[in-house]
Amino acid sequence: MNDSKMKAFIPLLYLVWSDDLLTQKEFSTLQQFINSLAQLSSEEQQYLLSKVDISNPPSRKELMQWKSDIEKSIKDKASVKCIFDIALALSEKDFDISGLELKFTKLENDLGVLGEELIQNFKTKADSFTATSQTNNNFNVLKLTEILDGNESRIIKKVKSVISRPEFAYETSTDINVYRQTVYNWCKILADENFGNMAYPKQYGGEENIADYFAIMETLSYHDLSLVIKFGVQFGLWGMSVQSLGTEKHYAKYLKDIGSLKLPGCFAMTETHHGSNVKGLETTATYNHSDQTFTIHTPHEKAQKEYIGNAAVHGQMATVFAKLIIDGHDYGVNAFIVQLRDTKGNILNGITIGDCGHKMGLNGVDNGTIRFENVAIPKENMLDRFASVNDKGEFESPIPSDNRRFFTMLGTLVGGRIGIPRSALAAAKSGLTIAIRYSDQRRQFGPEGDPEVPILNYRMHQRRLLPHLAKTYAVHFGLQYLTSRFLNRTESEMQEIEALAAGMKSYSTWSTRDILQECREAIGGKGYLSENRIDALKNDTEIYTTFEGDNTVLMQLVAKNRLAEFRKSFGEMGSFGIINYVYENAKTAIAEKNPIITRKTDDEHLLDDQFHLQAFVHREKTILASAARRVKKLIDEGLEAYDAFNVVQHQMIDVAQAYLERVVLEQFQIAISKVEDAKIKSILLKLNQLYALSQIEKNKGWYLEDGYMEAVKTKTIRKMVNQLCWDIRPDALSLVNTFDIPQSCLAAPIAV
Repeated sequence: MNDSKMKAFIPLLYLVWSDDLLTQKEFSTLQQFINSLAQLSSEEQQYLLSKVDISNPPSRKELMQWKSDIEKSIKDKASVKCIFDIALALSEKDFDISGLELKFTKLENDLGVLGEELIQNFKTKADSFTATSQTNNNFNVLKLTEILDGNESRIIKKVKSVISRPEFAYETSTDINVYRQTVYNWCKILADENFGNMAYPKQYGGEENIADYFAIMETLSYHDLSLVIKFGVQFGLWGMSVQSLGTEKHYAKYLKDIGSLKLPGCFAMTETHHGSNVKGLETTATYNHSDQTFTIHTPHEKAQKEYIGNAAVHGQMATVFAKLIIDGHDYGVNAFIVQLRDTKGNILNGITIGDCGHKMGLNGVDNGTIRFENVAIPKENMLDRFASVNDKGEFESPIPSDNRRFFTMLGTLVGGRIGIPRSALAAAKSGLTIAIRYSDQRRQFGPEGDPEVPILNYRMHQRRLLPHLAKTYAVHFGLQYLTSRFLNRTESEMQEIEALAAGMKSYSTWSTRDILQECREAIGGKGYLSENRIDALKNDTEIYTTFEGDNTVLMQLVAKNRLAEFRKSFGEMGSFGIINYVYENAKTAIAEKNPIITRKTDDEHLLDDQFHLQAFVHREKTILASAARRVKKLIDEGLEAYDAFNVVQHQMIDVAQAYLERVVLEQFQIAISKVEDAKIKSILLKLNQLYALSQIEKNKGWYLEDGYMEAVKTKTIRKMVNQLCWDIRPDALSLVNTFDIPQSCLAAPIAV
């Protein structure tokens, strides 16, 4: 290639051999191009043809020399647009190739985009926006942390300080007995810090602060989740059942010792054959008027209490849910305190305790089974806030309706369905912090000849993690709203709050499950190593979707509540009521369903919070009305109500999902409206937009079927989700650092 003419064709030859995907057809195209060059002699053409012979490729040394020659010839890389520009730079003055521009252009067209790919090999890093995207500090992280922590900021800081101590170093032993004892010791430290009795009355050592108790549960979840569940069973389920279902005599006798962990206990509700259906529990508590005792009895093996936390090793007492029997009459499920062990840990007569053994996760919690063989307890051990047995041996209750009394009793325990989703939220925050920190550091691939770029710069990686980050922020504000509703509840609101708690428990725990799986995959093999903690977070939260109520069952409870509210508004779901509701909803929707709106795709519209909320509200109302119509139709056709609801179960889940998505979006928007810092408000708005549009994208099939949007709009929404991910990426690290998770709790080497 010493001949000056031949230098002009170096880029062409480099193009041929730097692309190992070139086909035989494309080699033929090149040969035709060379044969068409009248400016070259026959010998020069033959020489070039010899250089595009598939059977005789150039050596690596020759290929590198061509690349070097090209790089030296290009003075202004920004001006290079095509192969011909490089050829022009390489050719010498005595060989004018300006007349070949059209032929070079045609060749590039015939070969597709290969010419562009060649040019990219010689671009600098500055030319790549993917390579140059980086983490920035665009807002005050500490200020946003304060916003997230809210009024509980003080207690959250205190808990983080305690769990960062050396004695809270993670247990590494695989022996569950060692692990269980470590978790018990941690609980004792927390009790000594007065965290356990936080919600109890002041005269029994507590602070009467349920808001701080929930904040403690959530913050502890940055540490070991076995500790959280053990803590929740002892001070929440066991202690709060005594406080909520008992009366003054029970408080005086038990609460102080429960709060100090002097009296470890259990919450014995679930049975082998009855979990979600509490009304169907078969354990009995038979009243004996002669000696004023109750006999607690397990009638058969499948009625044993199962999966009871604290039962296998540490529990001395238990709140046992059993059917009250007086003179052969069943008065429904009530709660009783039953001693299981003496103070030395010996199991008492008539009680059989089994060990659930090794589980998928939470192996620091001693779950067990309990069977009762005619165990006698004193009359005062009945938790009698809502029902009691008088001195004559008669059943008494301030609530005459059996149904209402039962649901009132369970309603006092709704706090568990607030603690669990908040714990799940913290686990999601931990997983996202590990994954996003790692993704900001881990480098893979990059522009040819330049350093590799952080994997968080890749659009697909952003797609995998950042919508989950947006949803986590949304759920955070949704759970703050639920907690506030619960703390400020009135009697008339309780059914709605119970349904909201059931729904948010499902929404949050399902979200955490999905987030942790995506985090595991997004960080590859590092996510599979136990040292990076994704496995513990995944395994420990897996049960969250089915305890404190199976999520699918809870979502049906939510849907039934929404239908009940619907019925109240429209008179027993009468035909006129439903038609009127649909008509009113249609009047609102008709403006949004006109061809201009259904196809509207400008940025201002797609990013508008009112568009988001209207879309969510429309979906919620339409699905609810549809389900109500369908249930009524089935019942009108002669189906039993039980069967009708069974037929539409899948639709019931949609009703609940649409309701929860609307609540979460609405509360996120309300929270943002209260933020004063402009930079923080800006990033939260982007997160809110990403949450809203990613949910619409997820449900785009429904919106298309309904006619609320056309394909052109849903496609543009998909592009906008991509763009929002890109826009949020520089702040992603700051957004997870805002969670302020103690490094000792995060404890993942890849997330330093």
